[in-house]
Amino acid sequence: MSARTTRPHEIVERALALSRADGCVVIADERSTANLRWAGNALTTNGVTRGRTLTVIATVDGKEGTASGVVSRSAVTADELEPLVRAAEAAARGAGPAEDAQPLVTGVEPSPDFTDAPAETSSAVFADFAPALGESFARARAGGRELYGFANHELVSSYLGTSTGLRLRHDQPTGTLELNAKSPDRTRSAWAGRATRDFKDVDPAALDAELAVRLGWAERRTQLPAGRYETLLPPTAVADLLIYQTWSASARDAAEGRTVFSRPGGGTRVGDRLSALPLTLRSDPHAPGLESAPFVLAHSSGGDTSVFDNGLPLTATDWIREGTLERLTTTRHSAALTGRPVAPAIDNLVLDGGTDRSLEEMVAGTERGLLLTCLWYIREVDPATLLLTGLTRDGVYLVENGEVTGEVNNFRFNESPVDLLGRATEAGRTERTLPREWGDWFTRAAMPPLRVPDFNMSSVSQGV
Repeated sequence: MSARTTRPHEIVERALALSRADGCVVIADERSTANLRWAGNALTTNGVTRGRTLTVIATVDGKEGTASGVVSRSAVTADELEPLVRAAEAAARGAGPAEDAQPLVTGVEPSPDFTDAPAETSSAVFADFAPALGESFARARAGGRELYGFANHELVSSYLGTSTGLRLRHDQPTGTLELNAKSPDRTRSAWAGRATRDFKDVDPAALDAELAVRLGWAERRTQLPAGRYETLLPPTAVADLLIYQTWSASARDAAEGRTVFSRPGGGTRVGDRLSALPLTLRSDPHAPGLESAPFVLAHSSGGDTSVFDNGLPLTATDWIREGTLERLTTTRHSAALTGRPVAPAIDNLVLDGGTDRSLEEMVAGTERGLLLTCLWYIREVDPATLLLTGLTRDGVYLVENGEVTGEVNNFRFNESPVDLLGRATEAGRTERTLPREWGDWFTRAAMPPLRVPDFNMSSVSQGV
């Protein structure tokens, strides 16, 4: 048996058969990627990779409770499989009782394609995209701008088997495109990004045209001081803020009084009105175009993830419903501790409930304000209020009387996404977007643009 010749479901079955622990979970992740990179209106590199990671989770029952041990390795061969299983068992025996211990999940119908070969991507995913990108290079060169960026497509087939009989499989395609346009002297820069499952819905010509307009806006530059400004946040910026909010929405942390979702005096803020707008923040593993794993795939325990929940079915979940906090994330263990429903994290996020107005229409309805491109270098300042700081990037534009009149300097901001939801006066049309800051970890998002009347630009930044 080699790492490449044995099919993933076979290696899962053999690892389970080798286990001597009281319980065992095995996850085989078969990963393939294809990518393109370009700079100065020319392709620079391309490549395809393949790999497999095997994770073995052993559980051992003891007088004081159940312990777990987790070991992950890549490219496991026949000779390495048993040592990997034994290492997980040794880690479990050497650990104390796991606080999140629960019976392993049972009773989930097996995936009908569990024994099928893994799905794989290849350079063919760019068959239509690459020629269109080449045409965009020619247009950009003729227009006096330079294009930089990369396109990446990844396909991960995950096979989950457990000693309690679960046999589940999920194929996850993830595509991202980031495109930067720069003036030849590098003083002006504009960015656009897209998330996709297969690159069939990505139009580089349209993105280049959008960036050309933004570089044109930047030919006129105005300096503004720090302060509070009416600000239009595009979907990518909204996604970055609300993803961090979702990562911070642990029911257990809230119940213990440690987060913005803690109720003064005890308990959580579930049931509190967070926004005057009828906004719903939700996740759904079956959301069209944003499909994600319909069951828990946990390679480790921590925060609000638990290896004991592997295989637990996931369903559509409203985190905020029509402006009111509805759910906080939980494992089975933390749900029991807090008295909240079981609500594991799901790998997508949608905010809807706004109007059908596009960002361009919201610009046209702005008397004076700022239009952002994206946010980056986002960091937490205060978990009690979820105050975040970060920088604007690749274009902040001044809007006057419904038109963009030029570019202004970049800023550092200090804002809480929870407060922003409460102060937002308009939400536009929800559309799929690529988070700029968190795109390496979270890509499946659909957000509307938001109008915030007093966004806090705390200081001027010298970044481009």
